[in-house]
Amino acid sequence: MRVDSREFRHCLGQFATGVTVVTCRTEAGLHGATVNAFTAVSLDPPLVLVALDRRAKVCGYITGRPFAVTVLDSDAHQMALHFAGQQGHGAAVGWVDHEVAPRIAGGLAWFACTPWATYDGGDHVLHVGLVQDCQRHPDSRPLVFHGGEFRSVGEHLAGAPWLDTLDSPECDIGWVLPRLTGSTAR
Repeated sequence: MRVDSREFRHCLGQFATGVTVVTCRTEAGLHGATVNAFTAVSLDPPLVLVALDRRAKVCGYITGRPFAVTVLDSDAHQMALHFAGQQGHGAAVGWVDHEVAPRIAGGLAWFACTPWATYDGGDHVLHVGLVQDCQRHPDSRPLVFHGGEFRSVGEHLAGAPWLDTLDSPECDIGWVLPRLTGSTAR
């Protein structure tokens, strides 16, 4: 059975994501792109992943280079449009120089990363970064992308459902996982 690519894209659009701007420095200057394919990979070591379309200029720019990821707040939809290539939206870009990689000013959080690994992701390239520095500014609400539109998050509904699970940062159980070696039986 063949999955219809348009329907696949619409189905993926039903998963609400945060909105980030990924930035880097090249010999030609500072570059950035709006990205919603961003996720945490590991706490130890601290790793994050951004998936970039192979056709995007920034995909080639960050390969092998340090990069920063800024998580946008709900007031930054013009900034998201600006870095998505829609320059006519009047977003004034404030750059912040960092010893690892430049980032844009503001946002709910930012991560300064050095390259860890790059993987083939079909029409995207998966860039994993080792977080060298990060900071949060949780005073605002996040900018969210859902159904092809920017949205903001409503009122807080309840406590975090994972507080009583092993995924909680408050959980004091330390796991030691065995390293997998060789081939595994199927």
